[in-house]
Amino acid sequence: MTRVLIVDDDFMVARVHKGFVEKLPGFTVIGMAHTGEAALEAVAAQKPDLVLLDIYLPDISGLEVLRRLRSGGSEVDVLAITAARDVETIRTALRSGVVQYIIKPFTFDTLRDRLERYRTAVHHLGTRGEAAAQSDVDKLFGTLRTSTGTPLPKGLTETTAALVAGVLRASATDLSAAECAELAGLSRVSTRRYLEHLVLTGRAEVRMRYGGTGRPEHRYRWAQ
Repeated sequence: MTRVLIVDDDFMVARVHKGFVEKLPGFTVIGMAHTGEAALEAVAAQKPDLVLLDIYLPDISGLEVLRRLRSGGSEVDVLAITAARDVETIRTALRSGVVQYIIKPFTFDTLRDRLERYRTAVHHLGTRGEAAAQSDVDKLFGTLRTSTGTPLPKGLTETTAALVAGVLRASATDLSAAECAELAGLSRVSTRRYLEHLVLTGRAEVRMRYGGTGRPEHRYRWAQ
């Protein structure tokens, strides 16, 4: 049984998330916290397996909660559930080791998919003993990833793909590859490869903007 702590400043939202989680076999909610400090205390006292963590909290941010958990040696798994769409937040959350990042609002099916992937991955890792083969690692990370139906081209990673997708999703306007690269902190050439993959998988759209002279500019926008 996976023991879950729900952290959200909105009492009603936390209750909805609790209802979602408890619909799923193999998961149980052991508590709810509505501030960052309360979340840290609950993790220390109740030792959950997984925290569903909001980023926007009234006292300290979810990112600060993450930082304190990691600096304090906590190995609890964290799944971010938040309305935060800005690139820096997404990047920081990924670097802090969140197992998934879900943007509000979302459906029950979305949360169910992420939690079931998480449970499968944890179970698979737990049966490997003290050492895992490369095939085990590939299977583990493949389980945690959400499928786009089209594999990433060689040399691209799911983490960076999520970062580029986050930049595009958060932008109020379409972006050129150079603009997206600057926001993501990546090279233009690399960013364009990710953008082209997002277009290929139907998650982004591209249009041409023609100027007075020179080649037309590719402009990308989120399609979902």
